Order: sequence, then structure tokens, then C-alpha cells
Amino acid sequence: MTQIIRSGAFLQQCWSVHPLCVTVKRMTDENAVVLSCSSCKSAHYLAVATVTSQAASAQQMAGEGTSRDEPPGEEFLKACVSTHHASLTLREMDVFQDLVRLRCADCRRLYELAIAAFETRYK
Repeated sequence: MTQIIRSGAFLQQCWSVHPLCVTVKRMTDENAVVLSCSSCKSAHYLAVATVTSQAASAQQMAGEGTSRDEPPGEEFLKACVSTHHASLTLREMDVFQDLVRLRCADCRRLYELAIAAFETRYK
């Protein structure tokens, strides 16, 4: 039976102990980002409230990604997860503000996710 814990503290603990083992696996139809940990065999579900996307500073200086009619962050994140989820890494998180930051090495974007609910599932 799977044990379910509804707290961001478990993801924070998992990531602080073995940060290289936590990877982005997929994004569900309900706008939940699924992270998995290969070390402790847990799956972390992040119910996303909002996503803001920011281009790399080098892209902004070159004039890329500064368009006013740029698509919302959710669309960038969905495209990024579907095309190169292995390049997405957890960079920072704050469980007090329910905030998670992901970075993509391929498209060099930074995603700031406001989290509505954290859920950790252990097998």
C-alpha cells in the first residue's frame, strides 16, 4: 500500500539529502508536476497554482523572450516537460511560501511555481 503525505517538508528533506536524485518526470492533465527520487523511491506531486517563466539573462540581453505577447508560463513549462523533461532540475524551494523553482538546461528558462498542494507518495 502506498503511503501518502501531504506536506512540502518531505520533498524539501528528500531534495536536501540527495538533490541529484530528484528529477522531473511528467506533468499531469490537472497541472500537477511529478518529481521522483531514485534514492528513496518516492514520487512528489506538486499541484501548481501558477507558473511564471523567465528566459535566461543572456537571452533577455539579446532581445529574446522579452515579447509582451509571450505565452503564459504554464505553456512554456508543459512544452519543456514534454520535450526535454530530463533537463529540468529543482533549483530552489520554500515550503513557507509554497514556492518551487525549476530550471531547464536545454531551453535555459527558469520556472517559478506557486504550489497549491504538496503530496509525497512512498511505495
